[in-house]
Amino acid sequence: MKGGSAVIPLQPTTLPALVAEFLFTVALVYVVLNTATAKGASGNSFYGLAIGFTVLVGAFSVGNISGGAFNPAVAVGISCIGLSPWQNIWIYLVADSLGGAVAAGAFKAVSTTDMPGQAHRWPFGRGTQAPDYGAKLNDARKSAS
Repeated sequence: MKGGSAVIPLQPTTLPALVAEFLFTVALVYVVLNTATAKGASGNSFYGLAIGFTVLVGAFSVGNISGGAFNPAVAVGISCIGLSPWQNIWIYLVADSLGGAVAAGAFKAVSTTDMPGQAHRWPFGRGTQAPDYGAKLNDARKSAS
């Protein structure tokens, strides 16, 4: 950067950084699943605010502990630009992967409206799951004979 001061990489302490990344990744993924993908949130256009404020709270709360990546792609990015040394990338990869898995498991366990066998609303406006045309075709064949 022109005229800026040198970037000093963050040197997080391992255990606090793992815990911070894990907890806020769980929070972030759980908020994303509940606001952007759950059937109950259909038609809600405020999910961006919920997700954004979750990232904001995480960054202010634990940014000085772990760097506040909460996403493996962000962890790679902050390592590429020198905000975090490459030796610490494992902290982000492990904590963020486990946090995402725990949040997905919690969402699946708690969600009562998104049960298997029901049409699923995909994120980013992809509609619902395709109907089972094979069963409809078999029903039509049975009724025709």
